[in-house]
Amino acid sequence: MPDSFARLREEIVACRRCPRLVEFRERVAREKKKQFRSDAYWGRPVPGFGDPNARLVVVGLAPAAHGGNRTGRVFTGDKSAQFLVEALHATGFANQPRSTHRGDGLRYTDAYVNAAVRCVPPDNRPLPAEKTRCLPFLVRELRLLSHARSYLALGGFAWDALRDAVPELYGLPKPQAPFGHGACLPLGPGRPMLWGAYHPSPQNTNTGRLTPRMLVSVLEGIRASWGPTAGGERTPAELRAAGR
Repeated sequence: MPDSFARLREEIVACRRCPRLVEFRERVAREKKKQFRSDAYWGRPVPGFGDPNARLVVVGLAPAAHGGNRTGRVFTGDKSAQFLVEALHATGFANQPRSTHRGDGLRYTDAYVNAAVRCVPPDNRPLPAEKTRCLPFLVRELRLLSHARSYLALGGFAWDALRDAVPELYGLPKPQAPFGHGACLPLGPGRPMLWGAYHPSPQNTNTGRLTPRMLVSVLEGIRASWGPTAGGERTPAELRAAGR
């Protein structure tokens, strides 16, 4: 049976392969955070979200305990989400600068967002075996995103996960290239380019290691790498003016 986004989403949400992550995500959903005490937490693995015909695929580390693990949508409802979506909106990939909950009206155009690991990990640190168990989901999702021209890894963990996916996706050796903000790694003719940016975690954004301008600059560089705007395709400024 051919794979599909719907089938993949069902399998991701039902996954219980990692006992440590299952216990932690469900405990967080039971205990909750004081400011979200009245919320019904998602407490399950979080699938990707966005435009299935996207040329840009953004890969994070994992859902946040009181962000994606609470809302059920990747990069939604926490400070990292706010920082990322503001940058995506500024560059024409998002129709609005906020991502607060499912049903908030957020739409991505030409962008799709997911994570290397689909369950919230303790201390935001997945174990190597947990990353390995989640890798098939990432590979399948990238295969379905057949229009992708750029992969953007938010942080070194996502960068390594995308490098791990290369042999499965393209039958090539794993690329040996270090992560860095603004790093750009060609994966070969006709294949997407792998880009790197610091993760928009409060640890990075509160200290100034990652500023809004730095992330916007990487996103602008990605868009520029696709070449001149094609006939009939609107620029980021035109997309924002249209409220997309």
